[in-house]
Amino acid sequence: MKLTVDAIVFGLKERVLHLLLIRRKYAPFENHWALPGGFVLEDETLQEAAQRELQEETAAQVKTLQHFGYYDALDRDPRERIISVAYFGLVRKSEVKPFATTDAAEARWFPFDELPLLAFDHDKIVADGLLALQNSLQNSPIGFDLLDEKFTLPELENIYQTILQKEIDRRNFRKKLATYQLLKEVGYAPISGKGRPPVLYSFDETVYRKLEKEGLQFEI
Repeated sequence: MKLTVDAIVFGLKERVLHLLLIRRKYAPFENHWALPGGFVLEDETLQEAAQRELQEETAAQVKTLQHFGYYDALDRDPRERIISVAYFGLVRKSEVKPFATTDAAEARWFPFDELPLLAFDHDKIVADGLLALQNSLQNSPIGFDLLDEKFTLPELENIYQTILQKEIDRRNFRKKLATYQLLKEVGYAPISGKGRPPVLYSFDETVYRKLEKEGLQFEI
């Protein structure tokens, strides 16, 4: 029996959720699309293995990977008994330029609603990973690494709507944000023409990191 890791990297761009995939160079599932991942080395942790495989296969560096499950079906890999531990991360798509190396023939982004058929049991892992990401919105702040330092509330709301894949109650969303005192006003966005300029916000980093560590209750 051997141990592997698989990494789901979600990317956001213009209200479209994307997934980072590799095209396998070798059997099994040669030329099939799959999640980045591979075998865990004896001198590394699971988290380190996931980060290494991402770097080796896609050239991507993801600051935070979150564990969400393991996969141990007896027939999930045709080679031998292999158990995989799965992680997910969320990045700004424009900051990751995939470049295939090692056992990957190609690495690229796919819109989430246009995914190809995946190797092994990766379709299930991806579905579980999306659910884990959506659930994480309710207990951890999201957006620090996805937005510019200054942003508008609609930009933050769009992140949540893109991940949840549904419209949210904007009034209720803003009310809950105010409860946590997570944002601070930092000025106004420039506009051309007449009209009231939108307010710009930034995260209060001290509050953000505290909530990131301690968690929150943010049902949407």
